[in-house]
Formats: sequence, structure tokens, C-alpha cells
Amino acid sequence: MSKHTLSVLVENKPGVLARITALFSRRGFNIDSLAVGTTEHPEISRITIVVNVIDELPLEQVTKQLNKLVNVLKIVELEPSAAVQRELVLVKVRADNESRSKIVEIVQLFRAKTVDVSPEAVTIEATGGADKLEAMLKMLEPFGIKELVQSGTIAIGRGARSITDRSLRALDRSA
Repeated sequence: MSKHTLSVLVENKPGVLARITALFSRRGFNIDSLAVGTTEHPEISRITIVVNVIDELPLEQVTKQLNKLVNVLKIVELEPSAAVQRELVLVKVRADNESRSKIVEIVQLFRAKTVDVSPEAVTIEATGGADKLEAMLKMLEPFGIKELVQSGTIAIGRGARSITDRSLRALDRSA
């Protein structure tokens, strides 16, 4: 099984996300991570999809079918070495007067931020790669994780090139 990250530019219209996720579902792919947001152009959204691919189910077939969808402008597979990938995690950890300083040390070690403190808990915000976040959570586990929320992976290609450059021109021509 191999993990693939797709960056999909789409027209920012209702129903587009549902059609894209349905296509993956129909083909038997399980989406590992999904993040959606508008780009620097309000009429275009970027969907970052991380999918685990079993060797018998080629991802190429799905990307070809995605390209056929009317609202899809561009699809790029982002190789880990050619992209910056990050996730965000908010984690609420049990903390009393004795453990709080140890938790703050861990937060600093991982360059995370303390975003809320109460007498019984500390809420931490951390960004980074999945491995970094997993390591931080493993170190915080002994204190007692009360609550956790984690975003999907977001990714962008390294360097000066932008995948929205040509896609915006294509959208202008179709209007």
C-alpha cells in the first residue's frame, strides 16, 4: 500500500466536493485525509486529498476520471520530496500544578503553542508533518489526553511555480 497526495483545483461551487469524494468511493479508495479551502482566487478552491492506494487499484484511473468532471480545473500529484506538507492538531491535555511545567517543556520541544490554560488542562496547538505530531502526542499521552482534533494534510509544491496560474486562465476562457 502506498500513500499519495493529490492537489485538486476546482471551481468554488456547491456540490463539487461531493462529486469528487463519491468518485473515490465508487472506485473502492479510502480517503485518508481531506482538506478544502479557497485559494488566492476566491472562485477557485483547492482540495488536498491523501489516499492510500493498494497496488491492484491504480490511482491513474481515478485521476483520469477526475479530469473529466466539469468543475475540476487541474490535478497534481505532490511527491513528498517536492512539496511542503503540514497538518494542524489541537490537543487538550490533563494538567495540574505538578505536571504543567513538564507539559510546557514538551510544547517548547516541538515548537508548538499553548493556546489555553485552565486549572485542570492545557490546550496545545501544533503544526507539522504527521511524524512530528505523532511523536508529540506520544509524549503527551502519559499526562492524559482529554480531547483531540486534527486537520487533514495540506500541501503545496516547493519553488516559485503555482498550479493556479494556468488554471485561472482556463477558467476565464470558459466563462
